[in-house]
Amino acid sequence: MSKSNKTPSTKRSRPEESPGAASPHTSSTVEVLESINNKLSRFDARLALVEILHQEFQALRESMEFSQQQVESLAAENAVLRESVKSLTEGMTRLSEENKKIKETVLDLQSRSMRDNLIFAGIPEKADEDPVSTVKSFIQTHLKLPEDTVKNIGFHRVHRLGGKRPDARRPRPIVAKFEHFQHKELLKSRGRELRGTDFSLNDQFPKEILERRKVLFPIRKRFIQGGSRAVIAVDKLYVNGQLYRDINITPWLY
Repeated sequence: MSKSNKTPSTKRSRPEESPGAASPHTSSTVEVLESINNKLSRFDARLALVEILHQEFQALRESMEFSQQQVESLAAENAVLRESVKSLTEGMTRLSEENKKIKETVLDLQSRSMRDNLIFAGIPEKADEDPVSTVKSFIQTHLKLPEDTVKNIGFHRVHRLGGKRPDARRPRPIVAKFEHFQHKELLKSRGRELRGTDFSLNDQFPKEILERRKVLFPIRKRFIQGGSRAVIAVDKLYVNGQLYRDINITPWLY
């Protein structure tokens, strides 16, 4: 019996790849694409951030430019204000100097108007007294001038200073304005007769001049004790013929 036909052995063939299955090559490509896409996304995000930063930088630069303009404007205004302050300061200095000159002029005029005046202090007051008779009696009695000389002394005006105060401990001073300056000087030369008494005889000056003289008297005394010749004329001290000046003591001379 003949051998039956041998059926050719069927070789196990590889199953064909299904259309939907991804090959290793394809999978690698997808991964690369996805990586690229991710990187592009991150890049876009960074670009967006850069754009935001750029906008913020632009806004900051504009703000700084505006601030710089304001600073320049303020600097200009400040320069104008400085000039205004300087001008005002100079104006105030001029006004102060002019005011000082006017003040000194007024004081000088007041002093000149009192040039012929003497103040008698310590003379007792009497009811309904005649100031002229009171002064003449005082001159003859206490300054020891002859009656004939006293009769020739004339006054423009004689009166007590200030209102009458019944409770006052000391009598009010009497101010006398002489008709002749020589008569005033004559009485001043007799002032030594009042030493050791409660009476005094002095020139009349404005209040401010008196304050200045109070400052000068101790200095004059010190110079005299030191052997110098010191004389006060109104509000000026002369030492050995030279005007005494000190910015801290006699500021009115500057």
